[in-house]
Amino acid sequence: MAVFDTPQEAFGILRPVCVQLTKTQTVENVEHLQARLRAVSDSALQELQQYVLFPLRFTLKTPGPKRERLIQSVVECLTFVLSSTCVKEQELLQELFSELSACLYSPNSRKPAAVSEELKLAVTQGLSTLMHSAYGDIILTFYEPSILPRLGFAVSLLLDLAEQEKSKQIKIAALQCLQVLLLQCDCQDHQTSLDENEQKQLGDLFASFLPGISTALTRVITGDFKQGHSIVVSSLRLFYKTVGFIMADEQLSRVSKVQAKPAVEQRIAELMTHREADWVKNTGDKLAILIKKITECVSVHPHWKVRLELVQLVEALLLKCSQSLIESTGPLLKALVGLVSDESPEVQAHSDQVLRHFADQKVVVGNRAFADILSENLHSLATSLPRLMNSQDDQGKFSTLSLLLGYLKLLGPKINFVLNSMAHLQRLSKALIQVLELDVASIKVVEERRWNSDGLSASPKESARPWNQIQRRYFRFFTDERVFLLLRQICQLLGFYGNLCLLVDHFMELYRESVVYRKQAAMILNELVVGAVGLEVEDLHKKQIQTSPEELREIVTSILEEYTSQENWYLVTCIEAEEMEEELTVKQSGLHAITSGPTFQVTSFPDLPKPSPTICSMNSNIWQICIQLEGIGHFAYALGNDFRLLLMSALYPILEKAGDQTLLISQAATSAMMDMCHACGYNSLQHLINQNSDYLVNGISLNLRHLAQHPHTPKVLEVMLRNSDASLLPLVADVVQDVLATLDQFYDKRATSFVSVLHALLAALAQWFPDTRQPQEQSLEKEGSHFSWRPAALEKGLDNTTTAEDIEQFLLNYLKEKDVADGNVSDFDSEEEEPSVSPEVDKSDVCPGVEPLLPVQTQIAKDVMERCIHLLSDKNLKIRLKVLDVLDLCVVILQSHQNQLLPLAHRAWPSLVHRLVNDDPLAVLRAFKVLHTLGGKCGDFLRSRFCKDVLPKLAGSLATQAPISARAGPIYSHTLAFKLQLAVLQGLGPLCISLDLGEGDLNKVADACLIYLSAKQPVKLQEAARSLFLHLMKVDPDSIWLLLNGLYCPEQFTPPHPSLCPVQLGGAAGQQTPYTVNVLHLLKELQ
Repeated sequence: MAVFDTPQEAFGILRPVCVQLTKTQTVENVEHLQARLRAVSDSALQELQQYVLFPLRFTLKTPGPKRERLIQSVVECLTFVLSSTCVKEQELLQELFSELSACLYSPNSRKPAAVSEELKLAVTQGLSTLMHSAYGDIILTFYEPSILPRLGFAVSLLLDLAEQEKSKQIKIAALQCLQVLLLQCDCQDHQTSLDENEQKQLGDLFASFLPGISTALTRVITGDFKQGHSIVVSSLRLFYKTVGFIMADEQLSRVSKVQAKPAVEQRIAELMTHREADWVKNTGDKLAILIKKITECVSVHPHWKVRLELVQLVEALLLKCSQSLIESTGPLLKALVGLVSDESPEVQAHSDQVLRHFADQKVVVGNRAFADILSENLHSLATSLPRLMNSQDDQGKFSTLSLLLGYLKLLGPKINFVLNSMAHLQRLSKALIQVLELDVASIKVVEERRWNSDGLSASPKESARPWNQIQRRYFRFFTDERVFLLLRQICQLLGFYGNLCLLVDHFMELYRESVVYRKQAAMILNELVVGAVGLEVEDLHKKQIQTSPEELREIVTSILEEYTSQENWYLVTCIEAEEMEEELTVKQSGLHAITSGPTFQVTSFPDLPKPSPTICSMNSNIWQICIQLEGIGHFAYALGNDFRLLLMSALYPILEKAGDQTLLISQAATSAMMDMCHACGYNSLQHLINQNSDYLVNGISLNLRHLAQHPHTPKVLEVMLRNSDASLLPLVADVVQDVLATLDQFYDKRATSFVSVLHALLAALAQWFPDTRQPQEQSLEKEGSHFSWRPAALEKGLDNTTTAEDIEQFLLNYLKEKDVADGNVSDFDSEEEEPSVSPEVDKSDVCPGVEPLLPVQTQIAKDVMERCIHLLSDKNLKIRLKVLDVLDLCVVILQSHQNQLLPLAHRAWPSLVHRLVNDDPLAVLRAFKVLHTLGGKCGDFLRSRFCKDVLPKLAGSLATQAPISARAGPIYSHTLAFKLQLAVLQGLGPLCISLDLGEGDLNKVADACLIYLSAKQPVKLQEAARSLFLHLMKVDPDSIWLLLNGLYCPEQFTPPHPSLCPVQLGGAAGQQTPYTVNVLHLLKELQ
């Protein structure tokens, strides 16, 4: 369709339609007019605006009932005209405004007329378009006092639509129309710039509507979440734009105290509002109620865009209305601070940005009233914090603590004004103390022990642990880790902005006041020091004054002295045998073991005559020590290289705790030392210990002289030995002698600690000075190589080419070996054997009366082994087990010095035998390990003793236990009796080789273990028995072959020579027995 650009052309096509509509008001005629209007240009339509509007307005004014569809069509057509033209006359603007508003008027009710949703939407959009179409300053002439009744009517209708309508589209249109009416439109094309006087006049006019607008919008905002987030967002935007305009401090400052008399009739003058001081205060108080209700509701709204709009509301009202809405400051700041930790990154980022903007503008710091309000809010929150933490879920607790953190961030340097008030400080500190209460009921804390003897971490670089990572704790009032992280940030912020000396003194008083407060106070003190240096503190206020390094070091020194004092460092964390008045007693048990009788001894705890510490108290002590250790690590990070000045007082007590048997304490001490390495520039823990070893050794030496006052001294030496190298030996050599001397003095009271030190010492010596000689086991195998001709001779004997001379020589050699084994050796033979021994004796007696100096490690091992011989008979099982481990290491270190090892082995033998044949099964296991080591290092020396004192008991015990294990079920593999059987079967084979046992003793071993080849035995015992027989084959394959064939003979043997009789072996061929599988396996290995 052609476009008519000139008024004449447009008039020609529009006149007939307008006349027709004036005569007959129908929907078809209105639609016909609107269709023609689309063909007219905007400029031509502007000239004909009132002519076109006349039939439409006439239709609306015609008295009598009209169809809703007709009114809707007229309003839509009128909206189309207004969207394409401008209203340039004030009278026309006011008339159109009234006519459109009347479309929704209901004479019988104050609410909008019961018309269709389509008509309501059309009228609402029409009103918005009308206000947008006002030309230039004509819009300002519209807002005169005389318009108040009509404007109020329209505002009321629109608020009712926004609140009561179910249609989401109508609600949003009504809210947008209200924004336009109140000149708060977001449209960029219709921005109205107002000067100060115009803003004041409009503010006075709109103030009349503020109560109705604010209450209605509050009902919409706090309504059901199901109404949709866009409605709430639009309502929030309208609320803060309207309130921010009417209650703006800048406007109110220019309002005169006396109201000027308006040039309007009395009825309209009564509707006008004078925004004087009393009105501002009363309105601010009422708005505070609404704002509090809005913030509480919207803060938890599920949609992030609603919460984001709340941030905009807070920013707008606090920046524009900080004086008029002073009572609303608390809820507004509370909402903003709470949204800083919102789950939505958009809300979180914008909240943080607003907080920073407030800090830059000094909204709080520069406003004493705001600071006072925040202080009171902080006090109120601290008062209710324990109750909230006890009643809310973890998400609620997280929100509450986020609020507290935000308050502190906003206060910034003003925190000191709060902390200087004793009431505020006590309330805040007690709240933090109560919230941080630990749950110490779990038994796992006490029962987790450090059994392994491994060293600490090698270097700080290898353990990529963040400096602020701490052990997982369980709190009484919360479980979420985020809550604890917030509490740490709160304490760090207090240390950063607050008076550190004041805070440290206050929490040190709480630390000393009660054991109940001690752990929480220590946690807070640790974080205060970290916060003081601003390691991970978000500084919104660009703090200029920092705590000086000297002052910080003095504060850390005072805390460190308190932490490591006797009453706070040496707490009861477990019930040690040394702390009991009675030692462990021994009672009989019905389990069979390798003993002289059918029973073995086990230990039991006696009834203590005095009350022992409870699980909760020991848990509490463990956590207190761990927190203090972590605090020392944090102090090291805070001081950096300056912490070197405190190493002398910190390192020694930390090493004591690194050797603690409680796992959590040991881990915390190790982490603290890693932090010290990072801070002081040490490459590793070994480097840290080596560089400070002279001071540490001196402390150990002094404390050993007063062991009753320093019972944990041995642990320091133990940790040093486990985490150092051979360069430490010259320093600790004298200390080792002091340890041995002290052990001789306190062997009945402190043996456990000293034996642990000796074990660490010997383990370190074995690692630092390994034996580089050819292993003795190889020489033993070479000595036993004269048996190697037997399998070959046997194979040759089985060959058909064997001659009678070969068989004769075989028998002669056999008889000779038998005589040697039975001890039937002539003097001539013994004289021939003497020269083979004499060279070694001569070599050692080259300089009679002068013994060569032993290496330091050898002398230490010799001295330690002498003490172990005496302690092997200690009545405490724990000590006996540890001594056996130490004895095993002593043998390893002394293996290259037979002159020292053999006399000591001779002296230790009786006690070792007693451990093997008449002791607790655990001790028997450990003693058998020592026996195996001794057999490998001095086999000839032990051969006759072993065969006489030990072998009969071992063989008898194996034979006794075999029927029991054959009948036992799967659970038997978890018993000590099974473990003993397994250990003996696995160890006897290598022991027989290393001791080079004779035929008679080998037969005893073989006969005792033969029953374990039965398929009825547990699988692991069968495997151990097969391994034992494989070792015996290396010593005497002939007799083992004969013994196995006596159990099961897989084939018939043909004599190698016709002159020999057929051989009939005991095991019948072809009959399956319980031994068949294992015997066939061994015979296959033998071939």
